[in-house]
Amino acid sequence: MSDLLLLGLIGGLTLLLLLTLLAFARYSGLLAGVAVSAGSPPFRNVTVAYKFHVGPYSETGRLFTESCSVCPRLRSIAVYYDNPHMVPPEKCRCAVGSILSEGEESPSSELIQLYQKFGFKVFSFPAPSHVVTATFPYTTALSIWLATRRVHPALDAYIKERKLCAHPRLEIYQQDQIYFMCPLARQGDFYVPEVKETERKGRGPAEASDAQLDGTGTRAGERGGPAWSPHSRHVGCLWVSR
Repeated sequence: MSDLLLLGLIGGLTLLLLLTLLAFARYSGLLAGVAVSAGSPPFRNVTVAYKFHVGPYSETGRLFTESCSVCPRLRSIAVYYDNPHMVPPEKCRCAVGSILSEGEESPSSELIQLYQKFGFKVFSFPAPSHVVTATFPYTTALSIWLATRRVHPALDAYIKERKLCAHPRLEIYQQDQIYFMCPLARQGDFYVPEVKETERKGRGPAEASDAQLDGTGTRAGERGGPAWSPHSRHVGCLWVSR
């Protein structure tokens, strides 16, 4: 009798644990719908403090922790520039940090100096006229994992179906929501200086291979226009090809 009672107790506790985990997953957004749309951006122009990262996106957690520890009350932001399904993980680029101000408001010099003290750089993003956007509940740490696996495929499908060129991919964490935004205009203004620098360095070998002289001494790349696209490695339209 005592063995049956013990087995029943274990079974009851196991069931209770499973129900608790399911409730937690649901609260984290497991069953939340993902609605993707195009229109006005959910945010205005912003000034951000960021750190640039080259490597697997799974390693960016420490950057979020760093930026939040400097000033926990500020919203976190991440900008992803490469499609991790097309670009090797060790070459994926992103910028992660905090939003210092939005709209007409300017960040205080003290706040800027505080972030710079910890190695962050400051950059401003404009408010694009049109974006592809979606939201996802942000209630627990599990929400981030769920959003990564549910929202990005939905964005990919929407962009591919409509043959849009939307890049880079932004994530903004605000209170109980994660906002995803892909600019459809002024896209180059969302590329921090480090991205342009990596592209400048990457452009060298490509230009060297095209630098074959013809009989008049003109370089081949100069006769027919640029042989290299500045967005060839961008998340841009490449994000849809998963």
